[in-house]
Amino acid sequence: MKTGPNPVFEECASVVRHDALPAQQFVLRLHAPECARHATAGNFLHLQCDPQRAMRRPFSIMRCDPAAGDIEILYKIVGLGSAELATRKPGDTLQCLGPIGNAFSLHENATRPLLLGGGVGIPPIIFLAEKLRENSGLHPIVILGSEIPFPFPAKPSKILAPDMPKDVIAAMPLLDDWGIVSRLTSLQGYPGCFQGYVHQLAEHWFLNLDQAARQDVQVFACGPNRMLEAVSGFCREHALPCQVCLEEFMACAVGGCAGCVVPYRENNRTVAMKRVCVDGPVFDAANIF
Repeated sequence: MKTGPNPVFEECASVVRHDALPAQQFVLRLHAPECARHATAGNFLHLQCDPQRAMRRPFSIMRCDPAAGDIEILYKIVGLGSAELATRKPGDTLQCLGPIGNAFSLHENATRPLLLGGGVGIPPIIFLAEKLRENSGLHPIVILGSEIPFPFPAKPSKILAPDMPKDVIAAMPLLDDWGIVSRLTSLQGYPGCFQGYVHQLAEHWFLNLDQAARQDVQVFACGPNRMLEAVSGFCREHALPCQVCLEEFMACAVGGCAGCVVPYRENNRTVAMKRVCVDGPVFDAANIF
């Protein structure tokens, strides 16, 4: 899995597919060969939403097919830009800058990666899971949470997970097909889901591991800040290495405007302001929360 900085390309990306999902969510597949060739988990695109709108929007990469030259993003309508993007049809072209940002990095001894995604933070977690499946020596587990319908048809998992509550069986079918354990959380009463938050199910799973297995866990998370704060607290309590992928509004996405800065901490004090676009979006959780 690549971890270093990527070259960034300006491409005229063409819409290959654009699928509407429940709750104003969409999966957009773009043909952007250079971005697809160099992207890795944690990177994002800065994408033109409409030819008449100059300001682009950042979108995390969910899947990447370098051979076909295609990239997929998952997004939800939250404003004018994403609403305009939702009207794009196959054959339309959009200016695209990417892949931008750094990537998740796996510690050598972390054979049990724990991947946590909440809401709009689900896409980079799926991309990371796809990358990790290339290594047969790893045993990743993925926990995804949403308070709106999931952007996929949740189904009972075909993979046993003895360290999970027995009634929590809802999974993402794609991850099941990859042989990766996944479980879903929500407070909306969806069948088979854990009735609680992502970090709560993660802690339940972790505490059911034996002491030796706990030493092999590394956490990767993306989602709303409140979720990331809770995940970081859980990791701090159990001395777990944790990387978080931040979602921030940004204008230029190349480090010039400083509109996406966050406080960067060392020894419990702020020592710098870091730009999510080029210094991130992946950070060590201890330096942010």
